[in-house]
Amino acid sequence: MPPKQRITRDMIIDAAVEVASQQGHENINARTVAAQLHCSTQPVMYHFTTIESLKKAVYAHVDQMHTDYLMRCPEGRDPILSIGLNYVRFACEHPRLFRFLFQSGYTEGDSLTDLLESDALEPILAAMEAGAALDRERTKNVFLTVALFAHGCASLIANNGLRFDETQLADHLARAWNGAVLAAKEESL
Repeated sequence: MPPKQRITRDMIIDAAVEVASQQGHENINARTVAAQLHCSTQPVMYHFTTIESLKKAVYAHVDQMHTDYLMRCPEGRDPILSIGLNYVRFACEHPRLFRFLFQSGYTEGDSLTDLLESDALEPILAAMEAGAALDRERTKNVFLTVALFAHGCASLIANNGLRFDETQLADHLARAWNGAVLAAKEESL
C-alpha cells in the first residue's frame, strides 16, 4: 500500500486558490479545499486553525500572482500600457480572483493613500516614473488617474458589465496615461 500523501500548507493554499477561481472566495472552506485535494478536512484545519487565516493566506498568494501578472510586459511595448492592459486582462481571465482582490474587503488599507504607500506598488511606480520622466509625487498622481480608469474598466469586465476589447482599451488607456502625464508636467511649470 503506498504511503499517504503529506498535505502541505502550500498545497492547501493552491487548492484554495483553485476554489476561489472556480467558485468564488466566499466558497473557501475546509470541505471545498479538502475536496480539491481529495483528502479529509483534517490537514486543512491542522495548517489553518481558522478559515479566516486561510483566506488571508490565499489573498496574499493571489495578490502576488496579480502583481507578477501585471509586470509581464512584452518586449517593445510601452511598459505602462502593458501594465494597464494586464490589469484589465487579469479581470477578464480571472474575474473571481479579481473580485476577491478588490471587491471582497480583504484589501489591506482603506484608502488610495494606503495603496500608494504599499511596498507591492514599488515596481509599478518605478516603471511609471522612468517612463514619464517625473518625480515620485507626480508619478503617484499619474498612477492614480490611470489606475482609477483601468480599475473601472476591469471592474465592469469582472462583473460582466463590459466586454474586453484590447484594441479599444489600449487606445483609451494611452489617452488616460498621456493626459495624466501632460497634466503632471503642466503642474511643474
